[in-house]
Amino acid sequence: MRKLVIWNLMTLDGYFEGTKPWDLDFHMLAWGDELEHYATELGKEGDLLIFGRKTYEGMAAYWPTATETSDITAYMNGIAKIAASRTLDKADWNNTRVVGDIVAEVKKLKEEPGKTMFVFGSAEVADVLLKAGLVDELRICLVPVVLGSGNPHFKPAAEQRPMKLIDSCPLKTGAVILRYEPANPA
Repeated sequence: MRKLVIWNLMTLDGYFEGTKPWDLDFHMLAWGDELEHYATELGKEGDLLIFGRKTYEGMAAYWPTATETSDITAYMNGIAKIAASRTLDKADWNNTRVVGDIVAEVKKLKEEPGKTMFVFGSAEVADVLLKAGLVDELRICLVPVVLGSGNPHFKPAAEQRPMKLIDSCPLKTGAVILRYEPANPA
């Protein structure tokens, strides 16, 4: 059975982006050789990326014309991708398809053979999948900064979702990669 992992960078006060879309300058406080190596290793583990519409549009605007040549650029442009959206008609980024019902699609995909599926960014899609009990693991790179305001990674919920710490890895930048799994899997 395939795993579904949510991966994101988040500030100490819980934001995955600032007050404006794609306000991600705080990522540079965590970036360095260790996080780059970690990102490269993620590429070996996964074979499918899942994005919400907003994250898909931002990623699709950046990666196909990225000027740096790296394993990460090749990975992002080559891997299979899903854009979860009820409003997009088509996806122009290489190896991307649009899915309207992401919960049904992930349920189906989890039963198929394959590597890990990752949700990058996409807080709303992550929230829907968490609430549906489909997330096997959360990986959060906690960035050592307090933004004060922004777009929260975790959305309000009607009930608690306890998590069990799997691993933690401090980085030289002061960031910490935290790995959690749901304490009460679905």
